Amino acid sequence: MSGNLILAPVFIHLLIAIFQLMAWRKTVTQRILSIGGAFIALLSAIMLFAHVFAQGTLTINASNWKAPFSIVFVADLLATVMVLLTSIAGFAVSLFSATGLSRQRMLYGYFPIFHFLLMGLNGAFLTGDIFNLYVWFEVIIIASFVLMTLGGRRNQLEGALKYMSMNILASMFFLTGIGILYGMTGSLNMADLSIKMHNVQNRSLVGITSVFFILGFGIKSAVFPLYFWLPSSYHTPPSAVAATFGGLLTKVGIYAMLRVNSLIFIPDDFTKNLLMVIAVLTILTGAFGSLNKMNIRQLFSYLIVCHIGFMVGGISMFTKLALTGTIFYLIHDIMVKTNLFLISGFIMQLRGIITMEKLGGLYKEYPKVSLLVAIVLFSLVGIPPLSGFWPKIYLFQAAFNNSNYFFIAALILGSLVTLYVVAKMWSEIFWKQTPDGVIEENKFEPLPVLRKLLLLLPIGLLAAASVYIGLNAEAVVQISERIAAELLDTSSYINAVFKN
Repeated sequence: MSGNLILAPVFIHLLIAIFQLMAWRKTVTQRILSIGGAFIALLSAIMLFAHVFAQGTLTINASNWKAPFSIVFVADLLATVMVLLTSIAGFAVSLFSATGLSRQRMLYGYFPIFHFLLMGLNGAFLTGDIFNLYVWFEVIIIASFVLMTLGGRRNQLEGALKYMSMNILASMFFLTGIGILYGMTGSLNMADLSIKMHNVQNRSLVGITSVFFILGFGIKSAVFPLYFWLPSSYHTPPSAVAATFGGLLTKVGIYAMLRVNSLIFIPDDFTKNLLMVIAVLTILTGAFGSLNKMNIRQLFSYLIVCHIGFMVGGISMFTKLALTGTIFYLIHDIMVKTNLFLISGFIMQLRGIITMEKLGGLYKEYPKVSLLVAIVLFSLVGIPPLSGFWPKIYLFQAAFNNSNYFFIAALILGSLVTLYVVAKMWSEIFWKQTPDGVIEENKFEPLPVLRKLLLLLPIGLLAAASVYIGLNAEAVVQISERIAAELLDTSSYINAVFKN
C-alpha cells in the first residue's frame, strides 16, 4: 500500500498522458481527462502527505532490489510537500488550460505533454537516486521545451532556444558531477552517498564536485549570473504554460540544492560564502531588472529571479531557522508565482494585451476581480498576515544571527522593489483610465460570464491557498521546521532507505 502511495503521483500523470494521446483530436475528452486526472493526482498527493506527516518517511525499491543497488523512491516530508504543491498548482493550471487555451494549441498535444511534465516533476521530487534525478530532469526539460515551442511563433522559438541551450549546459555540469561522485564512491544512491562521502579523503575533489552541482542547479534555478534565459523565455509561451514554468520549474533547482546539500555535500564555509554572494547578486539583478519592465510577464519573470535569491540565501546559511524560512518561502512562492502568470493570462483574455501602458480601467469594470488580484499581489509583497510575510521574518532572524548584513540589505531592497513594481502594476492596469484609442485599436469585447468564471476559478483556488498559508502560518511553520530538522539530521532518511 505504501509503495502504491509513493508511485501514484507519477503513474497517474503517465496514464493520463497516454489516454490523452489516444484521444489526440478530441480536445473535449482531453480537457475532461486532464482535469479529472489532475484532481485524482491531487487526492493521491494529499493522502501521501498525510501518511508521511503522521507515520514518517516511506520508501520503495524498484524490482525489489535492496538499497543501495536498487533505484529507490523516497517520500520524506520535503518530497511529499513538493509533490502536494505541484499537484495543487497542476490542478489549477489544468482548470485554466481547459478554458484559457485555444483549440489549435490543444491539437498540438498540449495536454499530454503537460501531464508528462507533471510526471517528471513528481519523479524528481520522489527519487532517492542521484542519476535517476538527472533522468527526471531530462524528462522535465524535454516536456517543457515542447510546451514552450507549442504554436511555433518566432518569439517562442527564440525563447525556447535560450531556454534549451542553458538547460543543456546545466545538464552537462550535473552529469559531470554525478560521474565524479560515482568515481569517488561507486554509488549513486543518495542515502549511500551521504555515508560514503564522509570517508572520501580528497576533500579538494569533493569541493570541486560540489561546484559542478551548484552550477547545474544554479542554472536551473536562474541565479546570478546564469539567470538571463528566464526573463528571455518565460514571457513567450501561453499563460498556462508560463504559470507552470514560473511556479514550479525553477523550484526544482532549489529542491535539488536542498537535497544534495543536506545529504551529499554538507556546506563548508567556502560553499556558504559562495551561495551567499550568489543570493545577494541574484536578488539585486532580479529587482533592478524588474524596474523598467512594462510587459507583465517579463516583470513577473524578473521577480522570480529576485525571489529565488531569497531562498538561495536561506540555503547558504544552512541553519534550522534559515532553512525553516526557505521552506516556508518555497511553499508560498509556488502558489503565488503560479497564480501571477494565470492572472496575466486572464488579463490577456480580457484585453488581448499584457503591456501595462496600454492597459487600465480594470478596477472600474471588474471591481471584485481586481480585489481578488489584490490579495495575490499583497501576498507577493508580503503584507501581513498574508503568506509572503512570515518566511521573511525567519530569513531576517537567521541573517541577523549569522551577521549576514549584506543579505539583510538585499532582502530589504528586494522587498521594497517588489512593493514598488506591484504598486506600479496596480496603478497602470487597474487604477488609471484606459488610454484613448486602445479599445478601438484592440477591439476587445467583454468575456462571456461563464468563461470568465471558469478562468477565475483556478485563480481563486490559488488565492485561497495563499490566504490559508498566511492565516495558518503556525501549521506551515511546524511543517517547515520538521523539514529543516530532517535536512540537518538525515539519519531518518538514511534509515528509511536501508531498512528495506
